[in-house]
Amino acid sequence: QAPARQIAANAGAEASIVAGKILENTGPTFGFNAQTGEYGDMIAMGIVDPVKVVRTALQDAASVAGLLVTTEAMIAEAPKKES
Repeated sequence: QAPARQIAANAGAEASIVAGKILENTGPTFGFNAQTGEYGDMIAMGIVDPVKVVRTALQDAASVAGLLVTTEAMIAEAPKKES
């Protein structure tokens, strides 16, 4: 539910309503199009998330997280002040 809620929130939709409608539908390809605000068959709407891309992103994120856990120091840019 967390990814769907975050996508809905980023699109300005009510996350709990979007998650609820997705959970009510039993279709494996049913979802929410954040760009248009419509619900429907994601494949029919042309919204496809390749498994390889998602898997690679998760593997890379886990790798970086593992490095940060075992590293004693990290260098990062200081946040820029908004004016």
